[in-house]
Amino acid sequence: MVMTDTVKEPISSRNLDQYGHAELPWSRPRDILASDTGSADLTFFVATVRPDGRPHAAGVGAVWVDDALYFKGGPGTRRSRNLAANPACSVSVRLRGIDLVLNGEAHRVTDSATLEQVAAVYRAGGWPASVEGDALTAPFTAPSAGPAPWHLYRLTLSDAVGVACAEPHGATRWDFTHE
Repeated sequence: MVMTDTVKEPISSRNLDQYGHAELPWSRPRDILASDTGSADLTFFVATVRPDGRPHAAGVGAVWVDDALYFKGGPGTRRSRNLAANPACSVSVRLRGIDLVLNGEAHRVTDSATLEQVAAVYRAGGWPASVEGDALTAPFTAPSAGPAPWHLYRLTLSDAVGVACAEPHGATRWDFTHE
């Protein structure tokens, strides 16, 4: 299946480290996201902007599938309402050895093939997600997700920042779009 809005490699990168460490390769966080999605206890936080400009952040269930980050939210949740008005958001997560912030735009996914593919990844990780119409459902979820059915969002990356907290140390910004 061909997925849209996926990222293989950044267009450019910049070393942010002030201690002489080398620039970090994008493959480091990308490979950890790919290997740990569904198997590790990762906590993702999505930050969105309210219509009045105030920030909002919430923990979400997210998975990395085919070089894209997906997360869910009930249509009545603050994050879903914010994303409907302004798709700009940031997602942060602490991975093995690297803290990561992903910035971009999140758009709702409604095509059944992608919904089925992402639901399968959630199921493999222990959350019994299934597709109902153009959304996800399951017998249980986190309270922050709101009631079922849940919208699925795909993050289109504009940039990311990684700060390594294990060897090899360093800090790098990766850019995925032309500015």
